[in-house]
Amino acid sequence: MNLLDFVVLIGSLVAIAAYGAWHTRRHRNLNHYLRGDETVGWLTIGISVAATQASAITFISTPGQGYESGLDFVQNYFGMPLALILIAAVFLPIYRRLNVYTAYEYLGHRFDAKTRLLGAALFLVSRGLAAGITIYAPAIILSTVLGWRLDLTIILSGLLVIIYTVTGGSQAVTLTQKWQMAVIFGGMVAAFVILLLKLPTSLGDAFTVAGGFKKLDAVSFSTDLHRRYTFWTGLLGGFFLSLSYFGTDQSQVQRYLSGSSLRASRLGLMFNAVLKIPMQFFILLLGVMVFVFYQFEQPPVFFNQAAWHQAVQHDPGKKLQALQQEFSTAYAQKEQFIRQWLDAKHAGNRETEAAAQTQALAALNHVNAVRTKAETVMEQDDPGVKSNDADYVFVTFILDHLPHGLIGLLIAAFFAAALQSKAAELSALGSTTTVDFYRYLVKREASDAHYVAATKWFTLFWGLVAIAFALFADLVENLIQAVNIVGSVFYPVVLALFLVAFFIKRVGGTAMFWSALAAQLLVLIVYSLHYRFPKLDFSYLWYNLIGCAACVLLSLILQVALGSSNKTAPSPPAP
Repeated sequence: MNLLDFVVLIGSLVAIAAYGAWHTRRHRNLNHYLRGDETVGWLTIGISVAATQASAITFISTPGQGYESGLDFVQNYFGMPLALILIAAVFLPIYRRLNVYTAYEYLGHRFDAKTRLLGAALFLVSRGLAAGITIYAPAIILSTVLGWRLDLTIILSGLLVIIYTVTGGSQAVTLTQKWQMAVIFGGMVAAFVILLLKLPTSLGDAFTVAGGFKKLDAVSFSTDLHRRYTFWTGLLGGFFLSLSYFGTDQSQVQRYLSGSSLRASRLGLMFNAVLKIPMQFFILLLGVMVFVFYQFEQPPVFFNQAAWHQAVQHDPGKKLQALQQEFSTAYAQKEQFIRQWLDAKHAGNRETEAAAQTQALAALNHVNAVRTKAETVMEQDDPGVKSNDADYVFVTFILDHLPHGLIGLLIAAFFAAALQSKAAELSALGSTTTVDFYRYLVKREASDAHYVAATKWFTLFWGLVAIAFALFADLVENLIQAVNIVGSVFYPVVLALFLVAFFIKRVGGTAMFWSALAAQLLVLIVYSLHYRFPKLDFSYLWYNLIGCAACVLLSLILQVALGSSNKTAPSPPAP
């Protein structure tokens, strides 16, 4: 990065933060701090909902996912439009009618205090862990770009987000997200255009190469339970994951409760039902095109260049240097076969085309085998090395091949994504802790100023927890998958709490509480099986269906055992 990049980066972020701070400088009561002024329109709500989900991980890690696996990850979102329709029809009117600050207040009205607190606690644990992962993502950018220590970068970037969130509250988050999204999409579209211009082949040939290497297989109807992404896991597991995230996660509920009307909130959700799949497809396609680009432009053996150079310096046997040479030779052979494949295609020689494609695929497998060997050597020499370097693919492309100025814009886009999602998460964590625990259990009668101050302190606390998790967690998964795995472990039970509350009136609080605990334990056991018994592993998206169904069924069975519902009449909403 040069001076122009830093000017673009700093200028973009300061302007957005100043805009949010200026427009929320007089909002000091609890309602404004937690929900905003409730006058925003449907488009702002829609952008805010999309921005809260689309963290820096989306724009850093998803292209790496496309680079490695192609378009199949898009199936993860197939159930999302259906989930948003159900939320708009059922969840949203109830939340607005009760005039709640958090979704978990409703559980107290419908069930009892312990069930409300359990739902809130599960949210705090899952979102607190996910917050750590989304702090980790932009830290990768800074540590790579500036050459800083990763742990120092995590602390600094985390503190930046904490200051931004504590100062502005929910209204600042909502107002600034539309400008952050403008920076993000401006940068991503510009990167995509320049990538296409830099491709040393035509767009048609690029798709030929991507398709020949199975990177364009977006939909699979396979019923193999061990396959992570299929049409069925996306439609069923993705439906329950989206339903729980958008319907019960306070970081999202807080966004659409700020709408000026029920209609505005519903339109904001429908905006996301239409937007999300095309957006994810575009970002994955960007990763696929980066893959094609690197079939003609030799990539590094290991995309995390800082880790690679350090490993080479501490490799007395020169094993990594030998693998670097083998990698270069294998890459040259692969590129030759790809060009023969495309030449045969242009000449209409199908036999030669098929033979060259087979040779190119075998050469690609050889290249990948050399990369795997290098990763193994690095792990043996330093067990702390994260062998999955997919999260560094897009960053490496940006730094090595984009013009200055645009590099600064892309880095600003990643920071904007980090700010918008992290601010929403920390704001939700702080507000849930205040409303569902502190105000409910500790201090029921206090001024707005007291509760606003308490929310700021709790927001600070959760920010520090997220930083600690980012520092000490060993994230072996690709980041975008890690976030979805955390959600799939904790969200199903929270969703079941709300589904039973909405649709099964005979179940009371005691049956629901113990069923939720049992179902959460079941999901944790199932999740642990893929570490101890790899052959029993299956897609994490199924956790959403298993956990939710188990909780609902257990609540019905336990309620029958307990007799008639012991639920008391709901108390009025808290003031």
